[in-house]
Amino acid sequence: MPSSTLPRLAHVALAASLAASGAIAATAVTATAAHAATAAVSASSSIDGKVTRSEVIQRAQYWLGKSIPYSQGSWYADSSGRNYRTDCSGYVSMAWHLGASPNTQGIADSYTYEIPRSELKAGDVLNSYYNHVLIFEKWDNAAHSTFSYYSFGSTPVKHVTGASINGTLDSHPNSEYKALRYKNIVDDSKTRSTAGVYRSGESVFYISNASGGLAGYSGFGASGDVPLTGDWDGKNGDTFGVYRPSDQTFYLSNDNGSVAQARKFGNPGDVPVTGDWDGDGTDTIGVYRPSDQTFYLSNDNATVSYAVKMGNPDDKPIVGDWDGDGKDTVGVYRPSDQTFYLTDSTTSGSVDHKVMFGNPGDVPIKGDWDGSGTDKVGVYRPDTSDFFGAAKDSGTVIYSARFGNPGDTPITGGW
Repeated sequence: MPSSTLPRLAHVALAASLAASGAIAATAVTATAAHAATAAVSASSSIDGKVTRSEVIQRAQYWLGKSIPYSQGSWYADSSGRNYRTDCSGYVSMAWHLGASPNTQGIADSYTYEIPRSELKAGDVLNSYYNHVLIFEKWDNAAHSTFSYYSFGSTPVKHVTGASINGTLDSHPNSEYKALRYKNIVDDSKTRSTAGVYRSGESVFYISNASGGLAGYSGFGASGDVPLTGDWDGKNGDTFGVYRPSDQTFYLSNDNGSVAQARKFGNPGDVPVTGDWDGDGTDTIGVYRPSDQTFYLSNDNATVSYAVKMGNPDDKPIVGDWDGDGKDTVGVYRPSDQTFYLTDSTTSGSVDHKVMFGNPGDVPIKGDWDGSGTDKVGVYRPDTSDFFGAAKDSGTVIYSARFGNPGDTPITGGW
């Protein structure tokens, strides 16, 4: 796959090196964008049918900024022309694409079931049975103590950020609210992981599409950097990053060209890892320390949130969401027996999954090969540039691709 013959898909100029520090050296040529901004979510639900979380938020945003007067006796249309009552519960009914506009009691009694507040996700609600209801958008911090929401309790529709999960909400006592989940809400489909490589001599990332062909490429990093992939802003899927062993610094990009975050973390000799350790939808950094076989993981890219000891000397670190709960945990690959030892815990190194996969000399990788929301193990075979992904907790191959050149470093991600 020589770079001189790569097709140009969507040209973007790469960012220049950081002026004073010289932290990131980007290639001086125009390269293909390896990541495009997520397109606007298109409505796909039917009235009273299944609706994804992203569509609920998109529908909630449709009334935002329209200066619709609050009234329990008036109605306003959604994007398809169907009218809903212009109060808090009518707003929720519109966002959920209901066939009616029940009040707060009807929402609780007929359309939802109660969940722990800690499990709130986009499109769920906090409901005060006799008084008010608001739409949960996202947690604003790793501690899940503040959050963002949409509400129509007075003119106009409001988008509130930084609200305390334990404080007064829209002038109603916190104790009145219960966390509820609409019976027909579904999680958004997961993006399947595909193969990619980092060509260190060029400091260029190359990624593949579902068919194993070239999807794009972009220059980022400098000679000697370790390639990383992750969703650093929780918005647009996986993008690129690098770890610089010489100064133990992570350089993370949201656009595959410029540095969005530069964070020093770890000690000399550490191996970089990245994942969503707390389930907030954003990947953060960590390191594996071979000298003590311990993972040090951060939720804020600055301090250690979890320290997990796991494995033996000479094991290789790997991280992923092995049980599909939305949180990444750790594991190790043992080259001596070609076996992955994985844990679902961030507090202990207990082995919850054990998978033998690959051949001697293979490089361990991971990915959600089938889009099920659960990461599975895999290997990269350097001598043939082959990627192999396994089924969950199984040695059965469910993904394969030949991609890259000898000497490339394998990467995987949901582009």
